[in-house]
Formats: sequence, structure tokens, C-alpha cells
Amino acid sequence: MKVDYLVAEIGSTTTLVTAFNAIYDAKGQVVVDIPFQGKSCTTVLDGDVTIGLKTAVKDIENQIGGSLTWDRMLATSSAAGGLRITVHGLMEQMTVKAAREAALGAGGIIKMVTAGKMRKSDLKRIHDINPNMIMIAGGTDYGERDTALYNAELISAEKFSIPIVYCGNIENQQEIKDIFEGQELYIIDNVYPMVDTLNVEPARKIIQEAFEKNIVKAPGMNKIKEMVNGSIMPTPGAVMESSKVLYDIIGDIVVFDVGGATTDVHSVTDGSTVVLDMLVNPEPKAKRTVEGDLGVFINSKNLIDLLDTRDLGEFTKQHITQHIKPIPTEEDDINASSLLTKKALDVAISRHVGFIKRKYDGESGFVAYGKDLSEVKYIIGTGGALTRLPKGEPMLLGIRYLKDEVTMLPKKGAKVLLDKNYIMACAGVLSRENKEVAKALLIQSLGITVDMEIAKNSDPVRKRSVSI
Repeated sequence: MKVDYLVAEIGSTTTLVTAFNAIYDAKGQVVVDIPFQGKSCTTVLDGDVTIGLKTAVKDIENQIGGSLTWDRMLATSSAAGGLRITVHGLMEQMTVKAAREAALGAGGIIKMVTAGKMRKSDLKRIHDINPNMIMIAGGTDYGERDTALYNAELISAEKFSIPIVYCGNIENQQEIKDIFEGQELYIIDNVYPMVDTLNVEPARKIIQEAFEKNIVKAPGMNKIKEMVNGSIMPTPGAVMESSKVLYDIIGDIVVFDVGGATTDVHSVTDGSTVVLDMLVNPEPKAKRTVEGDLGVFINSKNLIDLLDTRDLGEFTKQHITQHIKPIPTEEDDINASSLLTKKALDVAISRHVGFIKRKYDGESGFVAYGKDLSEVKYIIGTGGALTRLPKGEPMLLGIRYLKDEVTMLPKKGAKVLLDKNYIMACAGVLSRENKEVAKALLIQSLGITVDMEIAKNSDPVRKRSVSI
């Protein structure tokens, strides 16, 4: 059987491949056939990720009873340690935050952040971390210049032999080129061009391009181009791309991806005008947080340690520990993974969402910090834990705030959609070269109806009245 697309999601524990065709109906609209999927253990630690890829393809061939060929193969990857990034800026709540948001939204794992002029001890830490990329920010456009240049000089002298992304004050760009002459350098628009303004999308695009260029150098990934003839993206970055496509279809959303090693939360929403007026610092419309300590297999111990008696119910921590499996199939294994999935959701949403507090400076009123999810219409679950284990929908409904007070959490009217075909990462990397087919994949997998699209396009103006 020949298909148009084969898309691989190479995770930390499991490799999933999805095969499908893009079809056009009588009206010329794109539809997709029901995808075939195969899976295997990820083999990056064996020194060759294509071993797992070929095994996953063989799984599909066993299902269809014949050989499988394809026109285009694309891939997303969080194996080989993911996209490890260090970020170095000027002010923690300004340029550093902006660069960090750009890196996270592109699928990066932030391993180190510094604000102000770096020290020799910071350079030693970078060597110990061995990142895939370094980001240098600092200064609004035509503002402070010296810190970014000072840090650039220090970093350049170390000859890290990895991509350097400069996204600070545009007045420094020529000097930055001179400092990093002969090194792999990407210069882009300032992520924080003026006070209270974030500009993260150009940085996200460049980070993903640099990842695609350099992923083939990662241990175990050097043979990937033997099979993949299309784009390669960080898996979390691909899920973010799908989230932005979904926002265009159905409106404000938050997406949860509970994995074996991490739990990612992606939100695409401007929030309410009420909270916007109270925000102390700006937030990006598309925001991702990655909880590197919350995973249902590799990092299961961290979640088990967080469990209390209310979470455990009739189980014990020892029982849960004994039944953690990479791909649970037995009832006790499934129950253990489900319990950890719920805990991962509860902790991850509390870290992603912002909060409101009363002013205590002599003035009446309130201030808000962080991301506002109160206008979210759909809570979406993707990844194996939420789409393959039972009770994904009730677990996601449980994050809503059901009272009437002002909140930054999703409200009781928010609905749940499950990525039942487990294709959000697949659709995200596909959207880079064929957005219409990616959209069709998402509509099919999440069960999106015309009514949902109409509702999104007829949103009333958000009310500004509020009582707290």
C-alpha cells in the first residue's frame, strides 16, 4: 500500500508512526482517510533511531497485510534529550522572560536562565549542561546595549560549536555578527522590542529551523535522514503549531500532553479584557509550559512523591510504584498510570495558569500575574496518557473552575475534546508544508463540527464588567 504521508513521533519512550492519504471531495475540500498507526519502543539509546522507526512501520504492515510505501515522511522528536536551550538576557521579567517564552513555544527545554552580565561560573554550567542551542537577548530596541554584547563576548570565546540565537536590541546586530564570525549564528528581531511588548514568533521559527538542521548530529539520530525526506520538528513545538491551527478553527484553547517524561501545557488565548487590564507583565498569546519533573513513566517517582491520601484512595504508593509500565495493558498498570496522569494534570495547570491578588500598596483593586485561561472554550487532551488510557475526558473536565468568581482558570462552560487519533504532533509538523491537510487531520481526530467553527467566528465582544 502506498500513502501520501508517513509522520513519525519519536518520543522519549515510544515511537509512533501515522500513515494516511489526503483526499479531495466533490467540493474540492481536503479530507483524510482514517490513519493507520504503528508503534515501537524508541531506539535512540541503541545508537540508531531508525531501528524503532522501521519496527513501527512493520507494525502497520502487519495490520494491512502487505508492504507500506510513502511519498513524504516527516518527523517530530523529543528523544536524545529533546531541544536543550540556555537563555541569557538582561532583566528577568522582561527580555529574559520573552526569550524563554520563545524557546518554550518552539519546543525547547530550558536548562538554564541568567539575567544580567554572566560570570565564569555560568559558562561552566553551560559546559556541564551541554545544550543544543544558546539564546542571547537583552535591551529593548535602541535601549541598553552593553549586557548582551558582554555576554556574547564571553559565550563566543568558549567556542561551544552549537547554534547561537541573538534576539536582543537590534542596534547590536552588526557587532554580534562580528563577535560570532565563523560560528553558527542566527540573528532575528528583538523578542522584547519595547516595554510591555512580546515578539516571540520570529524566534520560534528560527529555533525550529536550527533544530531541524542540527538534530541529525544528536546521538542515535544521525541516520534519521535515511528515512525522513520532509521536515523534522521538536515534538512540543509541533503540538504548539497544531494548537495555533486549532485556535483559528474553534477559538481559545488549552492543550495538555501528559507524557512518559514530561507534561506539557499549551494555551492559545488572549484572555479576558478584565484580566488584561490587571496584568502586571505581558503574556504571549500562544504559551507553553513544560514540566520536566512530571512524567508517568520516566519521572513517575516525582509524581508518586506528590500523591497524598486523597489522590491515592484505595491504593498505596508502593502499589502504584510496582505497576508503572511504559505501555500499560493490565488493569492494575492502567489504574496506576491513570492516577499519575490526573496528578500530572492538576500540578501542570497550577503552574501554567496565572493568579489574581489584592493590592496592598494603599490603593484598592487587584493585580494579575501570569497566563489567563478564563476565556478558554475547549480543553484538549493529546498524548498517550490522555488519549489511550480511560477517563481522559473526566480528568480534563476536573481542571475547570466551577464557581462564579473571577478566575484565570478555564470556566465551567469549557468543553473537552480528545485527540483520539493521537495526531496533534503529526499535524503540527505537517502544517509547515500543507496546512489544509493538517487542519483536516485535526478536525477528524478531535471530532470538530461545523457548529463549533461557526461559534468561534461569532464570538461576542468580551464584557469588561467584573466583581471580585
